[in-house]
Amino acid sequence: MTTAAATPRLAARRRLANRRETAAALLFIGPWIVGFLIFTLWPVIYSGYLSFTDYDVINDPNFIGFDNYVTLFDDPKIALSLTNTLIYTVMSVPAHIIVSLALAMLLIRATRGSGFFRTVFFLPKMTPAVAVGVLFLLLFNGQDGLINKVLRSIGLPGPYWTTDPFWVKPGLVLISLWAMGSSIVILLAALKNVPVELYESARIDGASFWQQTTRITIPMISSTLFFLVIINTIAGFQMFTEAYTAFFGSGNTTYSNDAALFYVIYLFQQGFQYLHMGYASAMAWLLFLVITIFTVVQFVVSKRLVYYEGDQK
Repeated sequence: MTTAAATPRLAARRRLANRRETAAALLFIGPWIVGFLIFTLWPVIYSGYLSFTDYDVINDPNFIGFDNYVTLFDDPKIALSLTNTLIYTVMSVPAHIIVSLALAMLLIRATRGSGFFRTVFFLPKMTPAVAVGVLFLLLFNGQDGLINKVLRSIGLPGPYWTTDPFWVKPGLVLISLWAMGSSIVILLAALKNVPVELYESARIDGASFWQQTTRITIPMISSTLFFLVIINTIAGFQMFTEAYTAFFGSGNTTYSNDAALFYVIYLFQQGFQYLHMGYASAMAWLLFLVITIFTVVQFVVSKRLVYYEGDQK
């Protein structure tokens, strides 16, 4: 009887404890939930409504149906900005991953000063993007920029990075490598989780460094690489601040603006310069669709290329 009577009491105490834990959790995440609902979810829903309207911020929205979406296919700058964005993303993502992985592999082998170099590599990530845009103009100036001076010192002709349409996007890709510290830190953590025994066995079998890298390192950290590919692809499609600061922020038309007209820059111009907020909202939803398609394709492709430690095959 005593045991039978204690069981319901124990269950009631557990339920009470669970309720208290749930209430405490909701109390802690409550501010985030409120912020998400007000500053993220509601703007997304409202922008969906605005995409079907003619709205100039000053006057009330005027419902026009799918006219904004039809205009997207007739606007030549939509195709131009999407093409520029796609080219930049295709160039920047591999460059970002390759350079980050190379530096992380160097750091993992460092015996002295590794903490110092980790800090040095990560610090540029803290640099404001606007400052990076100004830095781009200073470093990549076609006449007296530091990059071209270095190239000329070794006998190579420096291109006009900021005025030649062919070199605008490669220059922006190079300057984007300035802030890859977070990727280096993430890859460094992934490399530390690769079992040392695998490398020891490979060396005993006579595997070269390249064979160890391609057959052990990359497969074992493929899930981390896939994560970085997804994140950097999304960031590439949202390229804005550095290019806008360098080519549009000052209103200077001397530079090759069309080559640097990325999709988000054109969206910003439509929404906040020309006050075509309904059209800009439609552009935002098109960008969301494009990013979603690329992400889904990457997930489908990753099923054959990405290794997860919990996989049983």
